[in-house]
Amino acid sequence: MDSVVRTTNVSTETDSGWCCHLTLQVGTNLTDLLIQKKITIRELGGCMGPIWPSYYGDCSSVLFMIDAANPTQISSSCVQLLSLLSTEQLASASVLILFNKIDLPCYMSLVEMKSLFRIQDIISCANQPITVVETSARDGTGLPDVLQWLRSTLKDPS
Repeated sequence: MDSVVRTTNVSTETDSGWCCHLTLQVGTNLTDLLIQKKITIRELGGCMGPIWPSYYGDCSSVLFMIDAANPTQISSSCVQLLSLLSTEQLASASVLILFNKIDLPCYMSLVEMKSLFRIQDIISCANQPITVVETSARDGTGLPDVLQWLRSTLKDPS
């Protein structure tokens, strides 16, 4: 999460399935998706945590991505997640926790990640509805679940 250069997974649905394109990103990134309506996803890396609160006002959903192949970042990711969940401006935001990089041989299993994060405790104490998904930005694993979650959490702003 603290890497300055990240990738954004841009995916499209084709007749034969999902097609994934990885794009290197530096800093913040805006991506517009058309899922029932246009939504804008703002990507902010973990090292940009100090500026996250300036974007909470426009946020209706949170996708929190964790590197499942980097156990050294687990504690800082957990602290950032707890900070985000305790923010009053995000009290009604739906939260999707993505354990990414499950395609790597050194990734931690979902059971290990949930245990280290104490996900059940977090879910039971949080005000927000929380969903957990394993993903691979490289091969598209979990992407249909992410898109389904986005569709189900879209809210009409009017």
